Amino acid sequence: MRATHRPGPPPTAVAGAAVVAGVGGWVPPEVVTNDDLSVRLDTSDAWIRSRTGIAARRMAPLGTATSDLAVEAGRRALTSAGSPAVDAVLLTTATPDHPSPATAPAVATRLGLSGAAAFDLAATCAGFVYGLAAASGLIANGAAHRVLLISAEVLSSIVDPQDRTLAALMADGAGAVVLRPGAADEPGALGRAFLGSDGALSGLMRVSDGGSRQRKSGRPAEPGGEFLRMRGRETFRHAVERMAESSGRALEAAGWKTGDVDHLVAHQANARILAALGDRLDIPADRQLSNIEYAGNTSSASIPLLLAEASRDGRLRPGRRVLLTAFGGGLAWGATTLVWPELSAAH
Repeated sequence: MRATHRPGPPPTAVAGAAVVAGVGGWVPPEVVTNDDLSVRLDTSDAWIRSRTGIAARRMAPLGTATSDLAVEAGRRALTSAGSPAVDAVLLTTATPDHPSPATAPAVATRLGLSGAAAFDLAATCAGFVYGLAAASGLIANGAAHRVLLISAEVLSSIVDPQDRTLAALMADGAGAVVLRPGAADEPGALGRAFLGSDGALSGLMRVSDGGSRQRKSGRPAEPGGEFLRMRGRETFRHAVERMAESSGRALEAAGWKTGDVDHLVAHQANARILAALGDRLDIPADRQLSNIEYAGNTSSASIPLLLAEASRDGRLRPGRRVLLTAFGGGLAWGATTLVWPELSAAH
């Protein structure tokens, strides 16, 4: 028998806001330490820690794809929300199972949500913040009453194993939230999102081959063209500037000063970027949530994965004012705010 989704009741009016109703995260069990990497690469634990702040990361084993991680994170978010009923599944990823079709419909079906609207969104590391805005739009429009937003990445599938910088930086994981309609002033309600992009700088982070540009160029794929390449120094500067700018606008829209922020939750790109962003926003380290030391950079999954973890271990408690911000290839960036709600511990 084919699974079918169980939609919630149709909204009777346009929602005032999208509200976080559940959260979940999942990482593969395999831990790869810096010492493990140093066995095959010209690197060391000290070198990696000093440049990235990372000591270990999780890697998906052979046979595990992005959808597998997405299903596990989505299931936990639905359990946290207390109901499997959603009308839409939105997946943000830079590593879909296939170039076509989208991965989200397969994830929805595996979660028993066949028939629900389902689509992918590609905004690299900024995907989760973009996804929050897109999911909010579905709810405000009345197209969906409840939305499952999942961010899942198997970055190990697009990282050159001989690239000592990106092999040390990138990791695999997934995080998810369930959103419902609600009042703009209730805990969990998302503030206004501020998003931006700059395609003129798309070359800073790119997988050059495998798409229509290369396939229709008449040239064969270059050796290693299927792997992600990044110009780190330039990326660093733009990441700090763009996240700080969008964060400032989100804070202004919320009526908050930086001193009002209990937790800065930024995309876990690199410990140096996180420190520089905190300095720029005047938010000290003790008010920043982070897991990059043992989770690495999981692209769009990093923020929801961190939210799920911090909610579970008590670092993130109900009533805390949270600033979310992310930056990634495209270039794409964004920020939004919320007051963390009371959620089920079953995530």
